[in-house]
Amino acid sequence: MPYTTVATARTPALIIYLIDISGSMADKLAGRAKIEHVNEAIGNILGRMVQRSTKGEIVSPRYRLAMYAYSDKPFDLLGGVETISDVVKKGRPRLSATNATNTYDAFVMARDLLKREMPNLRGKPAPMVCHLTDGAYTTADPEPVAREIMSMSNDDGEVLLENIYVGSALAKPITDVESWRGLAAENELTDDYARSLFRISSPVPKSYADVIQQEGYSLQAGTRMLIPCDTKELIELAFTMSGATPTK
Repeated sequence: MPYTTVATARTPALIIYLIDISGSMADKLAGRAKIEHVNEAIGNILGRMVQRSTKGEIVSPRYRLAMYAYSDKPFDLLGGVETISDVVKKGRPRLSATNATNTYDAFVMARDLLKREMPNLRGKPAPMVCHLTDGAYTTADPEPVAREIMSMSNDDGEVLLENIYVGSALAKPITDVESWRGLAAENELTDDYARSLFRISSPVPKSYADVIQQEGYSLQAGTRMLIPCDTKELIELAFTMSGATPTK
């Protein structure tokens, strides 16, 4: 069964974050700018990764992270791929909103990084790309590059692609985040761009669903790695998914 390799110091998980910081991320959600909710959720998931990586007082490098923010163009927030312990030492990046939505170039950066990394990922967890956005791209269509990313694989499985859509897109609103079972079909969405993201979102592997359920949620294996987020709680769930690689 794929996606069963656990993240350890010798087999760290690679997670690539692509964060939309276009001007609309300054718009309000639950009384605060969307980007502020994202900053808080990033801090929380880094904290969870540290907890899962700590033995005694030592933070083991079970996760390797890359993080790109994008507006008119993407830029590297960490200066390359860093272990979770190094990210903590540097301090988490803080984002602010600005300008356009060049999603295409962000996916190209993730694809090119994966091309460099894949030869070294044998025996390690399949990598994940976690993409957050609140609206449609303003440049070229990123879907062909996203599909290229999803076709890459190692011996644990194909690269996982999660999409976090910060906006209202569900035909039936989520009233209880903890009991929500996830998106199973495209027709559950009312927004055209959210539907396009559904098509480039990986199914949730069982191993990931098990970890997410241990965190108190109900997401089911086989639903899509797409979280439409119109509340702070859903943004927290979405980032919990990004760090749900099994560990040991």
